[in-house]
Amino acid sequence: MIAKQLYATGVLLVLAAAGFAQPAKTAEKSGMEITVYNQNLGLVKDRRTMTLQKGFNEIRLSDVAAQIDPTSVHFKSLTDPNGVSILEQNYEYDLISPQKLMEKYIGKEITVKIGEKQDTVLTGTLLSVQGDGLVIRTAEKIVIVPNASRLVEFPELPEGLISKPTLFWQVQADKGGEHQTELSYLTHGISWKADYVVVVNAKDTQTDLNGWVTLNNNSGAAYKDASVKLIAGDINLIQPEVREMMAARGGFVDSAAKAAPQFEEKSFFEYHMYTLQRKATIRENETKQIALLEAAGVPVQKVYVFEPTVRRTWNIRPGSNPETKVQVKLEFKNSKENHLGMPLPKGKVRVYKADTDGSLQFVGEDEIDHTPKDETLRLYVGDAFDLVGERKQMNVQQISDRVREETVEITFRNHKDEAVEIVAVEKLWGDWEILQSSVPHRKKDASTVEFPVKVDKDGEAKVTYRVRFKW
Repeated sequence: MIAKQLYATGVLLVLAAAGFAQPAKTAEKSGMEITVYNQNLGLVKDRRTMTLQKGFNEIRLSDVAAQIDPTSVHFKSLTDPNGVSILEQNYEYDLISPQKLMEKYIGKEITVKIGEKQDTVLTGTLLSVQGDGLVIRTAEKIVIVPNASRLVEFPELPEGLISKPTLFWQVQADKGGEHQTELSYLTHGISWKADYVVVVNAKDTQTDLNGWVTLNNNSGAAYKDASVKLIAGDINLIQPEVREMMAARGGFVDSAAKAAPQFEEKSFFEYHMYTLQRKATIRENETKQIALLEAAGVPVQKVYVFEPTVRRTWNIRPGSNPETKVQVKLEFKNSKENHLGMPLPKGKVRVYKADTDGSLQFVGEDEIDHTPKDETLRLYVGDAFDLVGERKQMNVQQISDRVREETVEITFRNHKDEAVEIVAVEKLWGDWEILQSSVPHRKKDASTVEFPVKVDKDGEAKVTYRVRFKW
């Protein structure tokens, strides 16, 4: 007995001297951090405590995101960064499936049970898995087994097939013991966006604004008790050839009716970063909402805009005439004086207003781009029912080969019980000049001019202008 123990010990010493070692033992995760970008991308930092042996070690981690970008993986020891070197890094993703299991057993012996009660047993060499059945060579003959009503038994799992995507390292450690390690990688399948709710008061002069962060995780992994950071901005990405992964859609919305802002915002490079001030768990295949900001009593102005020269063909209802529609827009400034002032990430804005019964009703929605502080937002929420605009080209004169003059008449009719101001927006081309106008005009940029027109209740108003184009 003692001799056998000495012999076994000697074998282990020889194996260790030859450079073989047991896989590193992985402890519980000691920290998780995830940075999520707008562009379906996340940066994961996973900290763990590992026991490494001095010399050669093998490390396997299978609880990583299924949509990981393996070329972005970085592993290091925080305890001894200069003493642990990576010899080899692999990403194994040959996952178990019935088809792959069959293909791995071509040329090997399998057992198949067939029949309604699976009481007929065939044992033989698997020749083919193509088409609608299996081709098996038994001791007496070759048999085709249809796919229906069969049970296939394999003696063992073939080498190379795994149940989860796995990262594998071969590392060399100068000293053994516990190491704090950090694994970082990029993964697709996780993204975030901002959603806003705006509630307008009865007079359309103030609004309450609530912002939400909506996280959508289809990356193929869960992130438990993670530090969450969000990057707002459009980073440049070279589209890689990423292996297609099946990712379920759906989940539930984890939100409260009203919550205090929980994110700290700061500039980062040429973007803005929002850091959640607490830990959060982002489950696999989950949509989660977290409060971003809350502002009450934001001064707002309702603006009526008539812009027929910019055709909104994607929003035309059957039978409607886009040339007569007057847009309704809400305008406010993202400033501290207006109880805002935080850079707003791009996202959808839904607008509500209370009716005469006090119930909130949905009145429209728009989408904003990334908006810095002290910039003005203008939300297009719909078309005015009781306002009508008409644009007519009254006269065209070709002065010379490169000079042309046009006369345009715009008519507004107001069927509301109050006077309104409508801004006529005209898009002009070339080198243009307003020669004459019945109302004052504002040049907004090189191709845009505005004509503010006041229209009495149940009244009509016109603006006529003459413009010269040169090219």
